[in-house]
Amino acid sequence: MTGISFEEIMFTIMSATQDTFNNYLGVEIFAGKVERKVDPVDSDVVGIVGVAGDRVGYILLAADSVAAVTIAKELLMLDEPDEESIRDAIGELTNNIAGVFKTKYHEQYGSVALGLPLIVSGMLRTVADTGQAKEEGSSMNVQCKGVTIPFKSLDGRIALRVMVYM
Repeated sequence: MTGISFEEIMFTIMSATQDTFNNYLGVEIFAGKVERKVDPVDSDVVGIVGVAGDRVGYILLAADSVAAVTIAKELLMLDEPDEESIRDAIGELTNNIAGVFKTKYHEQYGSVALGLPLIVSGMLRTVADTGQAKEEGSSMNVQCKGVTIPFKSLDGRIALRVMVYM
């Protein structure tokens, strides 16, 4: 993907995210200020799709539990989604956003492949010196260069972040 700027990739992901939420959930979401820094992922549910080819990296969609439940309810048309349904919904949306990226750049430049979606959810735990599990919060540190794009629905029911690391 020589010649494609990171800004172009970022714009593609931003548009893909907005289109995905509009088409799949009927929800219009708006992008906030793009942050060109890497912060710990502090979310209850994170969908991750790897990108391989001439340019490699990850596309992540991160949401807190309230937004993730709302997303699952809307996408899967469920009154009370269980944990598996919530993970499935986040995985499906992350995969769709990454798929738009793949389709656009594969047609133009070739050599773009996606990995299977990986979904991380729940509380991160570490083992202390005592051997007992100890809660440390729900933060996961990702060591890559990239951007974080916050999104929010107009009514505030859905807030999430999409991160692009390449």
